[in-house]
Amino acid sequence: MLDPSRGKAKRGRWLALHAGTFDFRRFGVSGPQAPADAALSAMVADPAIARIEAHTDLNFVRRHTFSRSRIEIDFGGHTVTTKGIEQASHDPDVSPFQAVLYFRGTPSDSSISCTTTEAIAELSDVFQVADAAKFGVGSWYAVEVNPLSGKYERELQKLLQVTEIVDGTHVRVNYQNGWPFAAGRTFRWTKVEPVTDVRIGNLRFVGSGGTPYAESDWPKPDPDEWNGSHPFAFEYAVRCDVADVHAVGTFWPVVMRRWGTFFRTERCSIANPPTVFYGGAGYLTQNIYCLYGHVEDCHSSNARHLTDFVNAAYCYVTNCHGDGDDAGGNPFTTHGQYEHDIVFTGCSGLMDIANSGSAWGTAAKRFTIRRHVMSWFVASTRISDLTLEDVEVVPRATFDPDGKFLVNADGLQMRGCSGKTFAVAKVSSRSSRPNVISGCTFEVASAGVLVQTPVDVPVHFDRCTFTDASGFECHGSGPVYLTDCTVTGKPGGKPISFAGTDVVVSGGRYTDTGFVLTAARDQRLHLGGGARLAGTNAAKALLSRGSGDKTVSWELADYDSSADDGTAHVALAAGTNRYTAVGARFTGGTLSLSPQAFGRGSFLLQTGCVESGVNRTAYPPAGDRVHTGNNLSV
Repeated sequence: MLDPSRGKAKRGRWLALHAGTFDFRRFGVSGPQAPADAALSAMVADPAIARIEAHTDLNFVRRHTFSRSRIEIDFGGHTVTTKGIEQASHDPDVSPFQAVLYFRGTPSDSSISCTTTEAIAELSDVFQVADAAKFGVGSWYAVEVNPLSGKYERELQKLLQVTEIVDGTHVRVNYQNGWPFAAGRTFRWTKVEPVTDVRIGNLRFVGSGGTPYAESDWPKPDPDEWNGSHPFAFEYAVRCDVADVHAVGTFWPVVMRRWGTFFRTERCSIANPPTVFYGGAGYLTQNIYCLYGHVEDCHSSNARHLTDFVNAAYCYVTNCHGDGDDAGGNPFTTHGQYEHDIVFTGCSGLMDIANSGSAWGTAAKRFTIRRHVMSWFVASTRISDLTLEDVEVVPRATFDPDGKFLVNADGLQMRGCSGKTFAVAKVSSRSSRPNVISGCTFEVASAGVLVQTPVDVPVHFDRCTFTDASGFECHGSGPVYLTDCTVTGKPGGKPISFAGTDVVVSGGRYTDTGFVLTAARDQRLHLGGGARLAGTNAAKALLSRGSGDKTVSWELADYDSSADDGTAHVALAAGTNRYTAVGARFTGGTLSLSPQAFGRGSFLLQTGCVESGVNRTAYPPAGDRVHTGNNLSV
């Protein structure tokens, strides 16, 4: 319904006939000179309009909230500005959603709660409820479990659809939960009429505000919290997509989502937001309590985050790239509020996952990161079943010259990764997967520690290369397996020390390094599989023990040891040692097996070995617990 007289005529209106597509020019808006807000509101309010088009640049001065579904808005590649826009609310829980276009579903004023009497297994889609008759198949609910110790620490906050009434006290939903729940947890179900099937995009957005805000200003409020602008927000939304949005100067996230299910954000970008220091500001997209999403072909420059996930699940980030992160932003982040099953593929830029603090839980599960390049990667919070494939950390002098690469040994799987400063930590124990680091290349250990003290599970290095292993320390109590690895130290550097129960070396080449067992606990070294040791180190011993008083078992089998002059293949001077060398080959250097190292509780068996040019500087006399026959000396 149109009014060409702008209210001057008392009678008469025009009815515009259309086929479901309308544009701003029908309302006399032909550019940014006049606000486009009234036209936008009128078109969105007309249920007969399914597509809105813009054919000129536009300016908006209001912040719109819509509950409309099944609509597409195409800005035609034009520029959208917000000069003179009204202030947003000063409530920090509200202002991130006061976008120019905010699509919001309608939650019920009341909720249904149920404290369970039975456990709910991981990957279950059936939930116990008090009365299943109060639920309807096809209906949507905002579902959340009661918090744990942290303020925001919930394993479940999702917008879910009931797909089946299983029985009188159970319903099935369209989500297999990522975390198990013990009996006695309380679930709250709030019925929602979501907005659905909204498509928006194809524009250049120029934000308002721009008040300078530095890191030193934190935490005082930034005036842009209410003066700034951003284009889109979605809440309680299903199948609502955004594409081809290129934003500059936005304060809150360009695309803000909460309680969203089934969505895509693609071919979008952000450049030069006013701040990267103010919490929640300077993002391309934030996805809170979101499910089944895909962020693809997006880019950020000088921003805080390209994408941020909070309690999200089953989401993909593909071919997204963030640059200009020296100032403190990290393009790829998750809060650690029990995110699970998130995949990053073919991206570049800093990544910081499950690391927003204990208030959120510092927990994540089943993340997969493939073909990602960055200058720093720290994933040492409670991240279980992390899979890294072809992840490369390249040190950058302007951010982190050490190029830190830190991971959590809780179902860790790494393949084809590389970096400079590497370490394995352990802060959680959820997974049954082995910790396997395969085909990776690293230079040095973080602070000299390759395996940190809390690591009490096996860590398996398979066909890995360490180019500067001098002084590596493995503090963990769990076994360390080295299979077909290439490890290089320095002639004047320390050997690798191990504190774990077992060290199993099979194959590989170890040059100018060596192994020292701390003997702080009973330990075993098994060395064989055609391994080759060569050179020297600062200890002048390729195999030795530390000052501890526990028993060390030395199992030397099929391996070659070639020591420089004055360097021992094995040097044992004290302690309790259970030593067998069967089929080993020693070339040059010395063998120093002091009688003091083979007292009560010790034994020595050396047989079938070849010694070529070896000087035995110390050896215990033969006896009931010392047998050294049937060797070949040349």
